[in-house]
Amino acid sequence: MKHAAASSKPTVADGMIFIPGGTFAMGSNDHYPEEAPVHRVTVDGFWMDATPVTNRQFKAFVRATGHVTTAETIPDAKDYPGARKEMLRAGSLLFTPPGHPVDLRDWSQWWTFAFGVNWKRPQGPNSNLKGLEDHPVVHVSYTDALAYARWAGKDLPTEAEWEFAARGGLEGAEFAWGDTLNPEGRQMANTWQGQFPFQNTMLDGYERTSPVGSFPANGYGLYDMIGNVWEWTNDWFSPKHREDAPKACCIPENPRGGHEETSYDPQQSEVRIPRKVVKGGSHLCAPNYCRRYRPAARHPHPIDTSTSHIGFRCVRR
Repeated sequence: MKHAAASSKPTVADGMIFIPGGTFAMGSNDHYPEEAPVHRVTVDGFWMDATPVTNRQFKAFVRATGHVTTAETIPDAKDYPGARKEMLRAGSLLFTPPGHPVDLRDWSQWWTFAFGVNWKRPQGPNSNLKGLEDHPVVHVSYTDALAYARWAGKDLPTEAEWEFAARGGLEGAEFAWGDTLNPEGRQMANTWQGQFPFQNTMLDGYERTSPVGSFPANGYGLYDMIGNVWEWTNDWFSPKHREDAPKACCIPENPRGGHEETSYDPQQSEVRIPRKVVKGGSHLCAPNYCRRYRPAARHPHPIDTSTSHIGFRCVRR
């Protein structure tokens, strides 16, 4: 494992950190198939928010623009052919843990599409943001995240930018801080301890999200790149990475991944919405399920769907 020289004192301005850019080995051949193959990528330098966007920051955006999030909008039946009428109501996916072991192949055992749930009512219609002002905003779709970024004069990161930044200048490390999940027993990120989804021992001190910056920064001075909430990127998802370039001259520069695809499965009466890449894992990632608390990890998520464990941060190029 190599430490890059760029992990010296970070350059900070307006809550953003300058990421110097460079060439790195993106992906992993050792975990989930969508992370492979490892391939070299070059990214230019860019600025990145030091933390995920918080409820306090998102509230300022909504007040300034009047933005209405996807979770607050009643779905249009034309966009969801075959959908049951009773489900065409405003809401979002909410983590609802069972009290007993369940089949880990069936995510519906711990996720509920909850009506009246949105960014300002994150646990239900009667909840609010009191005490959560500095937690990452959640229940935001890709569209919501992009709208905030544009209002702020920024953008969402590409997958390559996000992964380069998350590695914090460490070459080939398993995690954003090294090769051990809990070095000397320390909790380095807000993830799940115990048997997911029914037993959370909360060794890290948090049952759900945590205030941004509660855990150590990586080598670039970025907080919460791993755990707490998944983060939207600007790249369309593809089921695997491209092959490594045969020569140094052919290494992709500032690549963009995947293609937008929408399909309809008549047998399932289901519209398959285009999916973007989310990165970093969340407080729900556990050793026995979804070991995606690593920079190389990636996951597809529909652009029209918000959840209680996905947020975002912005970049400026």
